[in-house]
Amino acid sequence: MSGVFVGMPAFPEAARAAVGDPTLRANLRHATHTIRDKRARAVAELADWAELREAGRRIKDHTLRHLDRYLVRLEEAVTAAGGTVHWAADAEEANRIVADLVKATGESEVVKVKSMATQETGLNEHLEAEGIRAYETDLAELIVQLGDDRPSHILVPAIHRNRGEIRDIFRSEMNAWGRPAPDDLTDEPAELAEAARLHLREKFLRAKVGISGANFMVAETGTLVVVESEGNGRMCLTLPETLISVVGIEKVVPTWRDLEVFLQTLPRSSTAERMNPYTSMWTGTTDEDGPRAFHLVLLDNGRTDVLADDIGRQALRCIRCSACLNVCPVYERAGGHAYGSVYPGPIGAILTPQLRGTTSAIDASLPYASSLCGACYEVCPVAIDIPEVLVHLRERVAEQGGPGHRLERAAVKAAGWVLDRPKVLAAGERLAARTRALHPKNPPGAGAWTDHRDLPDVPAESFRDWWRKNRT
Repeated sequence: MSGVFVGMPAFPEAARAAVGDPTLRANLRHATHTIRDKRARAVAELADWAELREAGRRIKDHTLRHLDRYLVRLEEAVTAAGGTVHWAADAEEANRIVADLVKATGESEVVKVKSMATQETGLNEHLEAEGIRAYETDLAELIVQLGDDRPSHILVPAIHRNRGEIRDIFRSEMNAWGRPAPDDLTDEPAELAEAARLHLREKFLRAKVGISGANFMVAETGTLVVVESEGNGRMCLTLPETLISVVGIEKVVPTWRDLEVFLQTLPRSSTAERMNPYTSMWTGTTDEDGPRAFHLVLLDNGRTDVLADDIGRQALRCIRCSACLNVCPVYERAGGHAYGSVYPGPIGAILTPQLRGTTSAIDASLPYASSLCGACYEVCPVAIDIPEVLVHLRERVAEQGGPGHRLERAAVKAAGWVLDRPKVLAAGERLAARTRALHPKNPPGAGAWTDHRDLPDVPAESFRDWWRKNRT
């Protein structure tokens, strides 16, 4: 996984700074509550939502178990349809492939569809170093790019910005990237959208190379699918002469019939719509219709390692709907930047440490960026048990050591020894009861707990002693 975000503080430190920003918290609270309320109403319309959710889980699990077979079938179908498939083991290789393909066209600029995979690899930064300028065309991604910012949400990357901030960014930055914003631009949504439309239109009509990701790839036919709400994606996918799609290997589904399930669950879970306003599908190339050259870059970048983990692999079911972010009390207060990854929120807390490893402070902290309330699991349209994976990853982090975790492991080991010896446990309980008046309210090393809550008082006698007196 790309190191673009590495170097940020660990989650607790970053979150502490975020929760102290009242504007950020207000923006997040308003946006997440609005989206999740609409989603709840959209999902309630379907009497078979639970069955669709289970079908999505089964399709994804089946595909992941046989991923090698379906990827080969996908490659064969894409190639037969006139496309070219490239395999990228990591971010560096994927970026190099894309840059070489762009250079081969002789172009020095590209337009981009919103893509988590290219954010993961740090493609924009790599292209810039190669003298190629990449223009984001999704409205929220445009806001992030113009503001020299980072995405903070999977579905709405600029969720941390309000209308006034967006107006100021458009006024001050659009001129350096192309058509400037009107001098009298206000923060009315219609005016902001029109300024973005005019700014982007000249890029759509000029660009010869488009870069995209994909929401799904159908192995049966070699078809790629992009769902969106604005139409900018369709402009990128159809107008350029060359189209390059960078897609994670887990995005494949076996058949068109499987795709039907996700085209019902994804829009309702993400934008709370019955169907996406724009669903673009393409299979290879077609004479006189769309790009003349199509390249598919299949990205691993740690996914094969995730597949090897029986518990952790369920993170690869994710269809990037972001429903888990919108219900998460931690994300609502800390925002996406605190996670230090292009994948924020609950899904980021389990996916990022698996793709990047847990050797850095921020990656080791992510499995703890949760209250384990389970709301994320309840709304996930493919039934990823995020709390289960979080606990699994916490075990992994604890086992790798560190001062706090060494102490925790020693304490658990000691507790296990005592609990295996009933007589020792009984003696310890009696000793604790007799010395309870001497127990400190703030034991050394327990500040993280006792700063915000009281330790329970030790009873005058143990349950064992009470039971012996009253029940025997």
